[in-house]
Amino acid sequence: MFHSFRPFGKFDLDKFFLDMKLKSSLLLFSFVGIVGLVIFTEALNPFQKPEPNPQKEAALMQALLQGLNRLHFQPKVLDDGFSKEVYHLYLKDIDNSKRYLTKADVEQLKQFELQLDDQANAGTFQFFDLSMQLFDQALPKTQNWYREILGKPMDFSKNDLLEADGKKLEWAKDDAELRARWEKWMKFEVLSRIVEEEQKQEKADFKGERKTFAQLEEEMRKKVLDTYEKRQKQILKMDRTRRLETYLNAITNVFDPHTGYYSPREKENFDIQMSGKLEGIGARLQSDGEKTSVTEIVPGGPAWKEGTLQPKDVIMKVAQGATDAESIDVMGWEIDDVVAKIRGSKGSKVTLTIRKADGMEKVITITRDVVIMEEGFAKSLMLNSGENQDKVGYIYLPKFYADFTPQGVTSCAADVAKEVEKLKKENAKGIILDLRGNGGGSLRDVVQMSGLFIENGPIVQVKSRTKTPEIMSDNDPRVQWGGPLIVMVNGFSASASEILAAAMQDYGRAIIVGSTGTYGKGTVQRFVDLDNATGDDSVKPLGEMKLTIQKFYRITGKTTQLDGVTPDIVLPDFYNFIDIGERENDYPLASTTIDAVPFKQNTYRIGNLDKLKTDSEARVASDATFKKVNDNAMRLRKQKDQSQYPLQVEKFRTWNKRQDQDAEQFENLFLPINGFVLENLASDMPQIQSDTSRIARNEDWLKDKKKDVQLYESFRIMQDMIRNTVAVGKQ
Repeated sequence: MFHSFRPFGKFDLDKFFLDMKLKSSLLLFSFVGIVGLVIFTEALNPFQKPEPNPQKEAALMQALLQGLNRLHFQPKVLDDGFSKEVYHLYLKDIDNSKRYLTKADVEQLKQFELQLDDQANAGTFQFFDLSMQLFDQALPKTQNWYREILGKPMDFSKNDLLEADGKKLEWAKDDAELRARWEKWMKFEVLSRIVEEEQKQEKADFKGERKTFAQLEEEMRKKVLDTYEKRQKQILKMDRTRRLETYLNAITNVFDPHTGYYSPREKENFDIQMSGKLEGIGARLQSDGEKTSVTEIVPGGPAWKEGTLQPKDVIMKVAQGATDAESIDVMGWEIDDVVAKIRGSKGSKVTLTIRKADGMEKVITITRDVVIMEEGFAKSLMLNSGENQDKVGYIYLPKFYADFTPQGVTSCAADVAKEVEKLKKENAKGIILDLRGNGGGSLRDVVQMSGLFIENGPIVQVKSRTKTPEIMSDNDPRVQWGGPLIVMVNGFSASASEILAAAMQDYGRAIIVGSTGTYGKGTVQRFVDLDNATGDDSVKPLGEMKLTIQKFYRITGKTTQLDGVTPDIVLPDFYNFIDIGERENDYPLASTTIDAVPFKQNTYRIGNLDKLKTDSEARVASDATFKKVNDNAMRLRKQKDQSQYPLQVEKFRTWNKRQDQDAEQFENLFLPINGFVLENLASDMPQIQSDTSRIARNEDWLKDKKKDVQLYESFRIMQDMIRNTVAVGKQ
């Protein structure tokens, strides 16, 4: 089995091609938060390239600059220094691996290095146009190269090395050097697959045909070629509008990493993710570049109710309404364009021509409706050890979701309050709130949620660039949960998660448990409708800009920006030795402090935190699984630091074997924890048992949590809090 790290990130994250733009999933908005899906109204045929619209592009640029200048927390002067920053960030975004542009290409672009501020102010795009021209020239050239390279047997006898980190490479001096770079990548791709297949063949239970090295080499060249050809098709489908987004985001990201441009399609996707609902048929799709297939049917949704559409079905044609007379063939389309055709308003109909797994074709009509993506919502369990210990409630919150539409009713604060009430009814003696991996979301909701655990008082300070800090407080004197509380975090807990963890830590209301620190995002974003910046209806819609307008601070006056929240009790984590977080972004805002505000709480006092910490450290030190987690974290750090890979077959085999041996130590690292009992709440069972897919997802979740050593240690800390080392009462 090929266990070793393959540096595809250096390849697959060529932002220009595969993502076009990496949106931060770590937000704090007037809302604080997250992600992307796909929607739109009526998508163009993806093979139709829209003509450039200089008037619209100029209006879009001016609207962006106006918003950045007037509203950004820390506006920049658009001068030569700014231009230089945009220039270098854009080049990094479009050719991170340095496999498309040569030194001569970059020299052509360099003439504009100090002119991008002037072009932005003028609403012109000479630099961007030239970059696209150079890429359009590079695409057929590089395609011919990889076809030539993969079209004949490869020589793996030379002592070559692949340098996978573009930052460690200079721009190729000419096409010959650039082609040599491609040849090394192709050799690595093929060789890694050959060795993987060799390992499979060496196993005693292997039942297939055992092939020679030459046979495997030929087969893997064909597979790699197929992969690159599909990728090339995706590239060619990208129109100027999508390419332009990368350039616009290089401009906005120089202000800070969380300020960015959202096209109308992307903004709608964002709203869906934040609200956890959409209007459509309730089916998740995926694409292999040629066909779009169903991966999951959302329980309770329109497709689930209709009953015909199933996972693995292929979407062949889409028609609006209850007839297939106007069906459009969507084979080969990009997935977001397919989704755009299928989604639509509640009550409308869509007709799909599908191919079932057995090859049969069917035509079905589905009435669209509101679809709730419940797996993104708060949910809870009851934990115990089977040792006559007190039951502990567990609440998992994947994000601080909220529906920001006027009619919106979705609220993670309200949902967590409901989960707390359910846990109280089932006699939980303590609650663990899990914010691991929670990238943030609604600022309103994090303030309300924090108020569930204290009588009243300040939660967070929010400061605009020119105003005195605003204190956002819980004004409700009610305490929904006044007992022991643990908040779990990790390096991917960001923004709103950090606000809640920091507030509970500052009040001494909860023990924060997790990895060495949280993400370190202490900024607030707001969406600005760019259409408001112009009266010219002919250029609309322009889209929206997510804009950093404020920084938030702890009630102590300290910030989480760059610094994050340091847990009271640190547990081993896979990422403990890997640099992640806000500090790793380009152009993050600085860490600053402001004055503290008065605060107190009379709900709960944590007693003897030092002993709780010492006892936990002793358990962790003697726990074999935690030791392996720590050792694996060190292994992952070494892999991350490696950027060179041997291309000589024997050296590659030796290197790979060593990687496999290292990885094998950590196979089956997480096993079900003996005596750790996790149970669904009685009130949740009717919904869980209403559908086989819900049952299956719940079973998988329970299995996963039963292996969660960090959760189990948090449970043990909670038992100590409940039984031995904590005093409950008024301060």
